[in-house]
Amino acid sequence: MKYLLTLTLLLGGASATQAQDLTNNGATLTLANGAVLSVVGSLSNNSGTLDLSSGANELYVGGNLLNAAGATLTPGTASTVTLNGAAAQQLSLNGAGLANLTVNNTGGGVALPAGSNADVAGTLTLSIGMLTTDPAATLRLLNGATIAGETSTRYVAGNLAAVKASVPGGATTAFPNGLAITPGATLTNLTAIRTAGLNTAQVSYGTNASGTNAGIDQIWRTSAPLTNASVQLSWLSANDNGLNNLNNSQAWARSAAPVAGSGWARISASQNANGSRTVTGTVPASASFSFFTVSIAAAPLPVTLVDFTAQAEGPAAVRLRWATASELNNAGFVVERSLDGRAFAAIGTVPGAGTSSAPLFYTLLDAELPSHQGTLYYRLRQVDFDGTASYSPVRTVRVGGPAALALFPNPTTRATTLMGTAPGQGVQVFDALGREVLAATADAAGTAALALPAGLPTGVYVVRAGSQALRLTVE
Repeated sequence: MKYLLTLTLLLGGASATQAQDLTNNGATLTLANGAVLSVVGSLSNNSGTLDLSSGANELYVGGNLLNAAGATLTPGTASTVTLNGAAAQQLSLNGAGLANLTVNNTGGGVALPAGSNADVAGTLTLSIGMLTTDPAATLRLLNGATIAGETSTRYVAGNLAAVKASVPGGATTAFPNGLAITPGATLTNLTAIRTAGLNTAQVSYGTNASGTNAGIDQIWRTSAPLTNASVQLSWLSANDNGLNNLNNSQAWARSAAPVAGSGWARISASQNANGSRTVTGTVPASASFSFFTVSIAAAPLPVTLVDFTAQAEGPAAVRLRWATASELNNAGFVVERSLDGRAFAAIGTVPGAGTSSAPLFYTLLDAELPSHQGTLYYRLRQVDFDGTASYSPVRTVRVGGPAALALFPNPTTRATTLMGTAPGQGVQVFDALGREVLAATADAAGTAALALPAGLPTGVYVVRAGSQALRLTVE
């Protein structure tokens, strides 16, 4: 015979009941009429029901709050759960929800483990400590829910979703996770997910192909693509991700999940975000984007360039070829050439397609080569209609002699690119004591992007590819 156990706490005012660890294995635990329950240790609802629905009840948990799959958690609309541990805590609700959640953790923060999504219908209050979700978990603020107390020392790191039942056309709707949208037409049941603070490329921030440029440590994605809309992106200083001068910040967008160095499109001119950490951008009617982030003009995410090559064509010409996956407000390309990899000069221009979602292919023949024996360096300067420009990677061609290795830039502070080796060739970087500090492989064009380890001491290093070697100076 099974018995139904109901624990009803009819406590009001300052009255409270305190427990060490509390485990429910099939009973119904009910707080009602403004009851207060403090669990010093962990509360595990393994099976049965945890009912907080009758009144403005308060539940304090100093350890883990675990609601197993198949167990029932009934939050009501006025109850508050406070996680107030002095050590790291875990919130594992397995898809259940809370009315109000307060994080008041003084040591180690609160973690949402993989696969354990949780909903908040009222207010998420961050008083002390971080709340961090696994990349495979999401904390969701339901329609009308709010967040209070986010700062650079206490915020939701990982996935924070916000749901809006309606986003009216022509009006600005602010989501509580730093995204505001002004669509041309009304959107319904739109979810915006902010992934922040995980310090993971292509998860919480975007990069260019070589990884040398990175945006803020925050990416938003919407459950439905945005078109003919403006967006406003706001972030905390904790997520600057090394961008220490924000006076030329830009909004960037893409249609599919981030990969290194392709698909990002700039959707704003440069803006001064120092202090405000807020940037606005526009998605035209001809485009459709679901992912949004911020970078700066000095460290752009590549718009759409998917290929760029430079090859000798006969003894006195070089053929430049490049391709784009899509374009947004692209006025055109300026092809630039250099004799030393430092000082570049324009040698020709090619008009862009404006805005296009189709792959496009471009070429230019440099038939007026300088009187020069050695390596020539080429790059593209892509220019928007508003005058904003970004640069492609540098490509090299050997003229007047056999192919040779080249490094650009050299000296460098963080990264360099080795050019002129064989496709698929292994490349190693050694310090002055002969210790390997980096290994890479050249791509099909004989180019290897070398992103040096963080904190590498300044000095002279050796870059080796097969039997050839070059000196690299790190400043």
